[in-house]
Amino acid sequence: MSDTKSTDNLFFERAGMDRGRIESIVSDSLFGADDGELFLEYCQSEGLSFDDGRLKSASFDTTQGFGLRSVSGEATGYAHASELSEAAISRAGKTVRAVRAGRGGTSDVTPQATNANLYTDTNPLGEFDFAAKVKLLEDMNDYARSLDDSVTQFSASISGEWQAVQVIRADGERRDDIRPLVRVNVSIVCSDGDRMEAGSHGTGGRTGYAAYIEPDAWQAQIDEAFRQAQVNLNAVPAPAGSMDVVLGPGWPGILLHEAIGHGLEGDFNRKKTSAFAGLMGERIASPGVTVVDDGTITDRRGSLSIDDEGTPTSNTVLIEDGILTGYMQDRLNARLMGVSPTGNGRRESFAHAPMPRMTNTYMLAGDHDPEEVLGSVRNGLYAVNFGGGQVDITSGKFVFSASEAYLIEDGKIGAPVKGATIIGNGPDVLTRVKLIGNDMQLDPGVGTCGKDGQGVPVGVGQPTLMVENLTIGGTAT
Repeated sequence: MSDTKSTDNLFFERAGMDRGRIESIVSDSLFGADDGELFLEYCQSEGLSFDDGRLKSASFDTTQGFGLRSVSGEATGYAHASELSEAAISRAGKTVRAVRAGRGGTSDVTPQATNANLYTDTNPLGEFDFAAKVKLLEDMNDYARSLDDSVTQFSASISGEWQAVQVIRADGERRDDIRPLVRVNVSIVCSDGDRMEAGSHGTGGRTGYAAYIEPDAWQAQIDEAFRQAQVNLNAVPAPAGSMDVVLGPGWPGILLHEAIGHGLEGDFNRKKTSAFAGLMGERIASPGVTVVDDGTITDRRGSLSIDDEGTPTSNTVLIEDGILTGYMQDRLNARLMGVSPTGNGRRESFAHAPMPRMTNTYMLAGDHDPEEVLGSVRNGLYAVNFGGGQVDITSGKFVFSASEAYLIEDGKIGAPVKGATIIGNGPDVLTRVKLIGNDMQLDPGVGTCGKDGQGVPVGVGQPTLMVENLTIGGTAT
């Protein structure tokens, strides 16, 4: 957004602060600094969870506060408080001035303004009342348990958030954004004798609830969770060894996010702690591999009209046809590396300083039919969904567990398997991509990324991929 009238009421009129006085404090506090800003935040959030046939928890929370940052060279001074007042911001100003330590600097250029509105500013929390939300969860429970006698447990949750931010810089320039966010999750446990298996599904985005609470929408979610649980009930132990792997479209892009995406964030490369440091312009992936970080997709969970420094987000090409072409940058790392910020300066809340973070990170589609990709593998693994994983940014090594996977037998999908883990190295995996499908999908809108103790909503995606000769951990004997 470029018109700050929408947030002035929240941060000045409601809080009883004089805007001119606050701008003067910010200017004085950041005088002589290389960069910095005052970040104002107001956020309403709610969450309801349903489990074992009853409402398990319900919460509603309102938070507000500010974070004042001064940057001098590589040093950052940061002060924050949950009190929106001139006195509190003035005290913060005295704190962050210390980062200059007698040295002067030239303030970095203010981010360009944008008129982009990638999502509605309507508050989803007021769309329908509490009783209706509880009734929705009850209806979901009744539907899930009607599917089959094997359904032994069902849980569901809905959550919503409405966040308003305003960024004020030393020169008085201001940027603001209003960000809705909703999410609906379901989980089913099915049993067959003594064996019990789970399936789950979630959706969400920067919209209101309307698209997700229609019966057709939430019933489809429950059907998918039920399907996954039934598949896992019939799964056999996964084999172990080296084999070709086909990754399904959409959510499996989480592997790219973790194993490759973090390694392409500016701070890790400036500090040379990334496996990709110093490789700009070099081939790091197979021909045809193009990976982007795009914060400009309408209504997506990872999208932002502006980042948390006030910079408009962008579609940043990270890898183009296998060649490393870019990093994701916040303002600090961009300045120190002599490049432009890409709109990837993000923070969890006013209590956190920004850092380079992903938005929606995905691989572009290729030109192969998904059936052709599967048919290229004689014997291997088809991984459709992933659970948790671990990644070492410095080395690029990763381990991911597949929550839904199948054997590939003579180019066809075979028996489902359980307990498969995919082990590899991010930079190495990129060079093993042999076929890229034409079916790129984004995830359904449930991603959350953690870094240095901060969590932010993100999106991932990819087409069907064939990756040659990966190490699979399994329990088959």
